[in-house]
Order: sequence, then C-alpha cells, then structure tokens
Amino acid sequence: MQSSSRYDPAEDTFFLADHIQDEKGKSALEIGTGSGYLSKILEKNFDLVVATDIDYNAISTQEAKIQNGICCVGADALGAQFDFIVCNLPYLPSDDIVDRTVDGGREGLEIPIQIIKSAKYRIKLGGKILYLTSSLANYIKLMRETELMGFDVKVIAKKKLFFEELILVEAKLSS
Repeated sequence: MQSSSRYDPAEDTFFLADHIQDEKGKSALEIGTGSGYLSKILEKNFDLVVATDIDYNAISTQEAKIQNGICCVGADALGAQFDFIVCNLPYLPSDDIVDRTVDGGREGLEIPIQIIKSAKYRIKLGGKILYLTSSLANYIKLMRETELMGFDVKVIAKKKLFFEELILVEAKLSS
C-alpha cells in the first residue's frame, strides 16, 4: 500500500475523506498530501486548494494530481491563509523518523506538533483544522498541546480498526 516515497490512500485516508467532503469555503490547504486523494475531494468545494508535502517525489508522482502542489515542511513556505486545513498526521510513535509518511517521533507527538504549529499561522480566524491521529499516539497530550497553541479542540469522530482507533480532531482558533 505504501510506495517508497509517498503514503497511498488507506483506511485512515478514507475515514478522513468521509469527513471533509461537505466542507466548503474559498480556500483549503492539505498538509502532507501524499497521493493527492484528499486534495481532489477539496477541489470540488473550494475555489483554491493548495497541497504541501515534504517529499517532492510524492507530489510529482501523484495519481490524483492537483494544480497547486508545493514541496515544503508543513505549511512553512506559505504566505496565504486558508478557511480550512486538513492533515493526516504522521502519528505512529517512533524513536527515530525513518519513514516520514508515518513516523511521528516520541509518543507520536513531535512531528504532529510541528505541523500544527506551522498550520496555526495559515488558518483564517473562524477557520478550522481537521487532523487525524490515533490511539497509538498520545492523542490526549496532542490535543492539550493544540489547546495551548490557542485552539478550541474537540474529537469529532472515531473509528476502531483491529489494531488502533483512528481519531479525528477539529481545532478552531480561539478569538
């Protein structure tokens, strides 16, 4: 399921897709686009969709190619602000970051926190971020860290798989 340079759509991608298909607005950002599957869904309801990925090969070899694919870490290279941001975080706990598509660092937190910090400055006031994490990560601590960044945070959906529970979190900037 996983190519050498990108994360291909899997159960977690489809779970996230089910929850973004009714999102609407002027602009959306997907961080860590991989195959481009989620960005293609967003293109139906947003005037502008930008997708980032740390891996240039992932963007250049997408099957669901989008127009605005940018190679950068998180949202660091962007100057625009978005109504909606989505990210299927690399949440697996790991001592080392060997596979950037899934390894989240210690407790599955290090990389997700970096990504959410970079997204904070790209979300419009009143906009929201949806991110996917897992029961394998310390998701309670991740939600607490997100709150400390100034977001109102809540779990909006969960899906139990045989080895983990997928957890979809909504984060809105507090005024």
